[in-house]
Amino acid sequence: MKKFVVSILILAVTCGSCYYYYKTWTTESVLSKYGSRGQEVKDIQYKLAIWGYYKGKVDGVYGWRTSQAVRSFQKKNDLTVDGIAGPQTLAALGLPTGRGTTQTTTSRSGDVNLLARVINGEARGEPYIGQVAVGAVILNRVQHPSFPNTMAGVVYQPRAFTAITDGQVHANMQSDSIRAAQDALNGWDPSGGAIYYYNPAKTTSNWIYSRPVIKRIGKHVFAK
Repeated sequence: MKKFVVSILILAVTCGSCYYYYKTWTTESVLSKYGSRGQEVKDIQYKLAIWGYYKGKVDGVYGWRTSQAVRSFQKKNDLTVDGIAGPQTLAALGLPTGRGTTQTTTSRSGDVNLLARVINGEARGEPYIGQVAVGAVILNRVQHPSFPNTMAGVVYQPRAFTAITDGQVHANMQSDSIRAAQDALNGWDPSGGAIYYYNPAKTTSNWIYSRPVIKRIGKHVFAK
């Protein structure tokens, strides 16, 4: 009987240890954090350097500078500020999350938040349908071969959106912007498939007038 009890205890301890190492491995395999090394860290550093958050060397070593840059990026994008590049932060950076192609609740939440912030910065005060249309343009770009294939890549493409360069992306969020982002992500496209939009009263680009116009909603012209 004693041998049987001892065997059970040994089995329990062994299984517990296996679970601990499995849990640790599966959790940390999708996280880059202080002390991490490798290509993913280089990708994170490169993205953060492009957007002005990271000033150090792109060396694939997740040190203090990288951690602080990630924190600054997270704070600016309303993410959990922990200095860890988990799935939500990686998605916002436009990098693979390590969880395959299935969209998780976390990444969906991150998409809504990022899209809502751009809509809020670019289309506050526009008719609701126009706000959804702005969100749809961003999503249309993700699917278009001429643009980056992630939402963050499209949003943070240099000089693509005024709200990113002038800071309006961080303006106080309006509830309509969140609803508009959700509607756009759910497939509503009032823009008619547009990949560009502009305000004729504000644009300084002559090139944009060469794009075929699809429709006008509020103050924005939507084009392809």
